[in-house]
Amino acid sequence: MSAIAFDSATFSYGGPNVLENATFSIAAGDFVSIVGPNGGGKTTLLKLMLGLLTPKTGTVRLFDKPPQLHRHRVGYTPQFLSVDFAFPLTVLDVVLMGRIRTGWRSLWYGSDDHLAAVNALRILQLDEYGNAPFRTLSGGQRQRVALARALAIEPKFLLLDEPFGALDARVRQNLRRWLRRLHDEIKLTSVFVTHDQEEALELADRVIVMNRGRIEQDGTPYEVFHQPQNAFVMDFLGSVNLFHERMDVGGIVFDPQHMVGQQPFFVRPHEIDLSPDNPDGRGISAKVGWVQLAGAIVKIELKDVNGKEIFVEMSHEKYQTHRFTIGDAVFVVPQKTVRFGEERTNDGV
Repeated sequence: MSAIAFDSATFSYGGPNVLENATFSIAAGDFVSIVGPNGGGKTTLLKLMLGLLTPKTGTVRLFDKPPQLHRHRVGYTPQFLSVDFAFPLTVLDVVLMGRIRTGWRSLWYGSDDHLAAVNALRILQLDEYGNAPFRTLSGGQRQRVALARALAIEPKFLLLDEPFGALDARVRQNLRRWLRRLHDEIKLTSVFVTHDQEEALELADRVIVMNRGRIEQDGTPYEVFHQPQNAFVMDFLGSVNLFHERMDVGGIVFDPQHMVGQQPFFVRPHEIDLSPDNPDGRGISAKVGWVQLAGAIVKIELKDVNGKEIFVEMSHEKYQTHRFTIGDAVFVVPQKTVRFGEERTNDGV
């Protein structure tokens, strides 16, 4: 039995469908990321899991029951935890709010509630902050408190709606690594909604890519990144370059003129070679416009004869071969191309 199952689920807010024929299942203990652009249907999918919405057609089940029957076992973490009370709350107070279902009982919560809240703070490594005023915490600490509040109800499911969206890049990176370790430790079924492709690929066992209410691809991080099923997935998950080509006697010839009617294909920046010459005639003439040497890889931005930008990434070791600088004339040679899911190397095969 699946922990979460969608069967041909469709939903509309009164106009066109914002979710179309969603069919997938999530096994107990899985960590799944749902990724897509704004308006892609991610939040609607999450609200259906929470039982806040009911599909127009099709079904949504949590352990083979309607989500409304599991609401008390679903831990939910929003993008930003807002706590607005007339009196100051401690961190422990905020976590205890996750246990309260009929209103605020700050003076007479049960001992089991207190134990669950304290345990959640321990898991989140927030033990020492229990009596601290919530308003004094940093953004990263507040999001950990939001997760503690979700865990305090001892959930079967953990649903996270862009929980790190308001944080800076360094804090986000640290928290997502920490979240993955937490998931592996407590063995929850976790669903992480984000528009950040890097987060989705780094965190999840599976990635569901959505666009305009439809599931474009459902697979492992490796599959959706390296074996995209269509142009949208290829373009959305990571940086890409779009080229055109024509066939010649010698094999593939890359056409910098982008002639109308030519077949387009995609190339990742790290799957491009740069050369100062063009002995086999397959390269695209370009000029180096920018070189970024800081970081784990070298990033190079070029422009072809028509002013089209081309992005290239390579290791520092590979860069040392030619050490291209701004203004250098080079030839761009794609080594691996993807044409709407069709992959091949640049050898005519």
